[in-house]
Amino acid sequence: MVSKKDKVVELKNTVIRFAGDSGDGMQLTGSLFSDSTAFAGNDFATFPDYPAEIRAPQGTVAGVSGFQIHFGSSDIHTSGDLADVLVAMNPASLKANMKWISHHAIIIVDTDAFVEKNLIKAGYESNPLKDGTLTGHVLVEAPVTTLTREAVKDLNIDNKSAQKSKNMFALGMVFYMFNRDYKKTFDFFEQKFKANPLVVKANKLVLTAGYNYADTIEAFANTYKIIPAPLSKGLYRNVTGNLATSWGLLAASERSGRKLYLGSYPITPASEILQELSKHKQFSAIAFQAEDEIAGIVSSIGASFAGAMAVTSTSGPGLSLKSEAIGLAVMTELPLVIVDVQRGGPSTGLPTKSEQSDLMQALYGRNGEAPVVVMAARSSTDCFYSAYEAAKLALEHMTPVILLTDGSLANGSEVFKIPNMADLSPINPPIVKANDPGYKPYKRDPEKLSRSWALPGTKGLRHRIGGLEKEDITGNVSQDPLNHQRMTEFREEKVERVANYIPELEIGGDDDAETLIVSWGGTYGVILTAIEKMREEGKKIAFAHFKYIKPLPKNTAEVFKRFKKILVCEINAGQFVNYLRMRLPEFNYQQYNKIQGLPFMVYELKDKFNEYLND
Repeated sequence: MVSKKDKVVELKNTVIRFAGDSGDGMQLTGSLFSDSTAFAGNDFATFPDYPAEIRAPQGTVAGVSGFQIHFGSSDIHTSGDLADVLVAMNPASLKANMKWISHHAIIIVDTDAFVEKNLIKAGYESNPLKDGTLTGHVLVEAPVTTLTREAVKDLNIDNKSAQKSKNMFALGMVFYMFNRDYKKTFDFFEQKFKANPLVVKANKLVLTAGYNYADTIEAFANTYKIIPAPLSKGLYRNVTGNLATSWGLLAASERSGRKLYLGSYPITPASEILQELSKHKQFSAIAFQAEDEIAGIVSSIGASFAGAMAVTSTSGPGLSLKSEAIGLAVMTELPLVIVDVQRGGPSTGLPTKSEQSDLMQALYGRNGEAPVVVMAARSSTDCFYSAYEAAKLALEHMTPVILLTDGSLANGSEVFKIPNMADLSPINPPIVKANDPGYKPYKRDPEKLSRSWALPGTKGLRHRIGGLEKEDITGNVSQDPLNHQRMTEFREEKVERVANYIPELEIGGDDDAETLIVSWGGTYGVILTAIEKMREEGKKIAFAHFKYIKPLPKNTAEVFKRFKKILVCEINAGQFVNYLRMRLPEFNYQQYNKIQGLPFMVYELKDKFNEYLND
């Protein structure tokens, strides 16, 4: 499908960024290109970048929406630093993204949008297409809006409706650049807009027109090809972190034999978990959209008492509202998974931006001594396995588990190999059989210290639980001071003993290095990439990433003892490093923090690591 006049250049990897006004469909454009990347067999990672305001003024920098994809012929761990190709649908999107593109990036612009009023809205004093601002870049100017209207002129569509398809024209141009079969995208149109055949036809015409235009204008000296990545055989899907989280919970429900119940209230960027699970009634999943955050979690606690695999999902502001109810789940010692998709704070903060902002809240944000298991997913695809593991720990240890993801993982996407259910570790909740003569509500497993789970209605197992302090073994209400201390210590030790059932901390990089880089949660991919690049340059450096935070892996202190320097990197002001200082004060920790609502960049990590190595 490539013109013979074009030279095809093979690349190992590249980064593309689609940017436009929030109504220009950049997220859909990026998602469709991601799908084509999956069909091409490349590995990839994406980063959707939404405006923080719900309705920022049209044409302003504040209203710019972006979607970045990094794809290649080998393992991809990060959505990329600077873009090699930028599609800018208006002046504001060009201005907002100039600092996020490489010095020699290819820039595709819709020249129809670069009129005086749009330039003024974007804050330009002159037209950047003519004043030398873009010197050094390969500028591809296309009257996208005009050509979109031209492509659908025979369909009798009004101009406003026609312009809604202009993102497909830009997508067609990028498909041409990277030798993609644009006709595979037709299937999406036919399914998405099956109720409106005219829209299907319009999008097909516009996408084809964009592809043919890129071929005809000879603006690209080369087209590009990236060979498939060496992925193992299997069934693959393009998944976001929220989708993977939902599927992980469904898998845990099936393996545990417990029906899934989700009680949640919609909140950015966690709402898609509620939306996805509501589609799966065929798996006996119940998704309840509650009237508020508190109603969501208390309904989940009720479902857990009744024997369901109970889940609630939220983001930082919602987690704070759920804090009292989490304490109730701690006191009743019922299994509960709390998924917290972190975003920038405090208060409403940056609702569409990502931040590792809730760790201290997850660890300590409750009244009294209320310990819970805390873990954090490390990638969009790992959200599946982390959700599965969180459910397994909650069900087998009879405790609430907080699973931290974040906005970049939740909305970002990766190539996911669908696992076989039989390959997932079994989940065995400690459910009591009918008429068990030895049953007592707070009689504990000698190894795990977990109590057993007596389902309501089971013969001979009538019992009472609630928020008041419980007497050891019997579960009767107790105000005995000594009993209160004993039960408090039991609840804490029960969580700490989870360390016996999680993997030990592993070291990546050079075992004989003096410097250890430490991270947790969603920073895994970008830090791993920075470490790999430094080792390619001959630098000795080691890497330890934490997925399990409370409790810490058993060998954490043993690992730290092997290194002279420890640098902890986080997308916050230093919550994990301060937790380490409390738990393992014998070590000297340094910290590197970024609090901009943006992920780390590989180049800035490398600069910091080199500075630290040379200190």
